[in-house]
Amino acid sequence: MKLLLVEDDFAMAQALQLALERRGFEVDRCANGTDALARLRHDPPALALLDLTIPGLDGLQVLHKARAEGLDTPIVVLTARAAVGDRVVGLNAGADDYLAKPFDLDELEARIRALLRRHGRDNDAPQRVGALSFERRSGAFYLEGQVLELTPREQALLKALFATPGHAVAKEKLFRVVFPMESEIQFEAIEVVAYRLRKKLVGSGVSLVTLRGLGYLLREDAPA
Repeated sequence: MKLLLVEDDFAMAQALQLALERRGFEVDRCANGTDALARLRHDPPALALLDLTIPGLDGLQVLHKARAEGLDTPIVVLTARAAVGDRVVGLNAGADDYLAKPFDLDELEARIRALLRRHGRDNDAPQRVGALSFERRSGAFYLEGQVLELTPREQALLKALFATPGHAVAKEKLFRVVFPMESEIQFEAIEVVAYRLRKKLVGSGVSLVTLRGLGYLLREDAPA
C-alpha cells in the first residue's frame, strides 16, 4: 500500500517514513508542493500525507488544485496549525482528515486505514505469497496456517519485502526499516537478519532471495 508523504522537514520526514514502513506501508517522499501535485497527477498513491507549510505551492494550494482537477486521492493534512479555524479551512479545501502535530503514530495509522477502507483502497483480507500470509489487523504472519514466530527485526524485514513480493528491495532501504535511528549498527547487520529469516522459511515454498547489487526479494518457489 503506497503512501505519499509531503514534508519539508528532513528529520521529521525520515522518521515518519521509517515508522510507517515498519507498519507495512510503502512510502514515497517529496518536500515541496509542486512535486506533490505532480505525483498526485501522474503517479497517484493510495493516500497522501500533506504538510501545509511547504515550499513552492503550499499545502492549501495543492489541495485546491488537486480537487479542482478531480484528483480523488485521500489526503490527510499533518500540520502544526491546530486552531479550529485552520482545521475548517483545510477540510473545506478538500482534505479528508486533519491531524495536528505532534500526533500519536497509532492514531495516525488508524486514521490512514480508516480512510483507505472508506475509499475502497484497503483490503483486510490477508496478503499471501505462497503458503505465507500476512494479516494486517493483527500484524501477524502465518505459514501454512500457523503463526510464524519472528523477532521484531525479522518482522520488520518481512513486512518490507511483503509490500512488493517478487520485486527487489534495496538493502539500504531495508536497513533503515529494520534498524531505524540506530547509527551504531553496522550495515552488514541486515544480512544477519536476512539469514535468520531465510532459515525460518526453508521448506515452505517461499524464498528470500539475494540479488547481488540490488537487495532482497520475496518470491514463491516454482513447483518441482
